[in-house]
Amino acid sequence: MGESGSGRQAMVVGGTGPTGPDVVAGLLDRGYRTTIFHSGKHEVPLPGDVEHIHGDPHFPETIADALGSRAFDVVILQYGRLRHLAEHLRGRAGHVVAIGGMNSPLAGPADKRWGALGRPAVLREEDRILLDEPDEPSKLGFKIAEASRRLFELREAGDFRATYIVYPTLYGPRQPGCSEWHVVRRLRDGRTRLVLPDGGLRLESRGYVGNVALAPLLALDRPDVSDGKTYVVTERDIYTTRQRVEFIASQMGRELEIVDMPYALATPAHPFYRLGGQHRVGLADRVRTELGYDDRYDTAVALAATVDWLLATPDAIAEIERQLADPFDYAFEDELIGWWAAASGTAPSPASGGYQYSHIYRHPKQVNEDWRPGPQQADRS
Repeated sequence: MGESGSGRQAMVVGGTGPTGPDVVAGLLDRGYRTTIFHSGKHEVPLPGDVEHIHGDPHFPETIADALGSRAFDVVILQYGRLRHLAEHLRGRAGHVVAIGGMNSPLAGPADKRWGALGRPAVLREEDRILLDEPDEPSKLGFKIAEASRRLFELREAGDFRATYIVYPTLYGPRQPGCSEWHVVRRLRDGRTRLVLPDGGLRLESRGYVGNVALAPLLALDRPDVSDGKTYVVTERDIYTTRQRVEFIASQMGRELEIVDMPYALATPAHPFYRLGGQHRVGLADRVRTELGYDDRYDTAVALAATVDWLLATPDAIAEIERQLADPFDYAFEDELIGWWAAASGTAPSPASGGYQYSHIYRHPKQVNEDWRPGPQQADRS
């Protein structure tokens, strides 16, 4: 493998996806002679002199055909099948940084290993529990979990240094299935009402492609620290889905009425939420404290850039729509909204007139006055 200085060799598997150009630019800035191994189906402009190897990084035989016996000082695996790539790189890489998903390999919410209350809504890095057996709903997640375990087994065997970096749902230019299109297209098409489950109060950790691309580079900068570790990478700030939707509407200069209904009924929003209405929050402290990671773009800048890209890049939209599987069935949405308005209008009202807030501690106006409900108890002075 290459020596330090201009002779250091780096390979990125992928390299032309949403984070690829930033990762390649970071490697070039660090003095690596950089190669990308990808299918060749999505060429994009890349900075500097970059070698392209075209092939399929999903199968042992196609990986071997494309890479042969070539060796690299560092490899960033952003695409393809990790388990096959890692096996091929045994003894052929100095440091392998693999990218995975934050949520898909996690044990299910009811897995007994989480404890009596189930999986926490906000998950600390040190408390991540991975799937340990396959089942039909989580078959892919189990394979991802298995691949990450195998990566570290090969590291323990001395085949290479290894770091595993997990991303949340990503958004930004060139992101496959960019879910913001669910909102942007409806606003572009003149829709003024949007079905949003449970008031849009779901919390979800997200990652802007222009931010998360820094993480694998920082792992290579500090191999003494990052070797053998898994890092979660998310935006620092966590917003509700409703906040993000309302920002998109504001960015586009449109008025939007949120139509709130339970998730099970809010079927037009299911392609937007993708994997259910539950919170999907992961804390990402370790990458900041150990590797110095920080968001280069705040969420408002990042989300605005995403909206601008979606509106300015019609060639990418057909593929995004296939990936989202959103029917954009406005006739059905109007029918559902009308039915829900009628059903809500006939809902029974409590005979008591409904709940009224009362402060739960005594705030007496007279000596020895007992607590009693009523608005006067809301005086907190």
